Amino acid sequence: MVSVKTSTGLPLTMWLWYDWQAAAVADDDGIIHDQAVWDGFFDQRALIERLHCIANGGLTQEAMLLHERFPDAKPLIHGDEQLPEADWPLPTDEALQAADKAATEMARQGVALAAGDPDKRLEHLLRASDEMRATFLTMEARLVEWVGLFLPEVRFGRDRSSLPKQVGEADSLATLASNLSVSMPEKGPSKSEWKTLREWGDSTATFRGKLDRLENAIRELSESHLPSLSIMLGPLLAARLCVEAHGRMRLARLPAGTVQVLGAEKAFFNHLKTGAAPPKHGHIFMHPWISRSPRWVRGKIARTIAAKASIAARVDAFEGEPWSQSMVDEIDAKIESIKAANPKPKRRQR
Repeated sequence: MVSVKTSTGLPLTMWLWYDWQAAAVADDDGIIHDQAVWDGFFDQRALIERLHCIANGGLTQEAMLLHERFPDAKPLIHGDEQLPEADWPLPTDEALQAADKAATEMARQGVALAAGDPDKRLEHLLRASDEMRATFLTMEARLVEWVGLFLPEVRFGRDRSSLPKQVGEADSLATLASNLSVSMPEKGPSKSEWKTLREWGDSTATFRGKLDRLENAIRELSESHLPSLSIMLGPLLAARLCVEAHGRMRLARLPAGTVQVLGAEKAFFNHLKTGAAPPKHGHIFMHPWISRSPRWVRGKIARTIAAKASIAARVDAFEGEPWSQSMVDEIDAKIESIKAANPKPKRRQR
């Protein structure tokens, strides 16, 4: 242990400077009292380990050695504003070139690791699906309005899935009107306009096919990464909860109450800010167990589903035995019992 004092006998403030290849101890005046330099930067593996250590907030061996000798010295990494100006042992050009190569290799390893991470892959797939669905719905709505301008008698209802293909395959408006069993209008589109309308129908149908393939990829990955949660809630909803929680392990660590309101953050914070009623459910409302149930029991059903989903997520995260259909049937029976016990909404007491 080294103790440094001023001429008046008062102890000096000591600073332990360090980076990936060296460490030094200096006082407030910038006078260096000791230093240690690492010259093993030719070993890329060892250099990468040091860079990882620095990135995670650790001390290098040189810094730890000097810290044992100067325990009162405050360790600060290179570039910290609190450090005094001093002639620190900065790396040479040769060492910097080696560090650049090691950093490039670290980035390559990080990309390779992320590519193998199912959580990241699910996130990209789901975000791409959301963006593509928004585009498809916009294109489909435009097509419905466009066709309805010439064929106002058409009633599509909720099922519009066949319209893009019908428009794309029809060689004329008369053919489309015949296929849709409506009368031909007195005035139709020009040849160029009909060609554009057909191309729009083709593009919409193509987008629909791409969206279906994208969702099938989500289902496949979700069923392998979240087997228990997928069989309980369906692979698409399971993937959405996983992405919303930022990963399978983080989802497994969330309490059931948080799982219940995942996706309803705006409503929840509005509740905290204004005192409005708290949300009863988030993304899990998409499941028919909740969305097709009477409104007065949705809260109870949401709590039940969230509790079971939390357990299923933990089974998946810690690689337990995946749930079978019998487990889902038990949950379904539990939900039916909740509905049977609450056939009518309770009267509010005044």
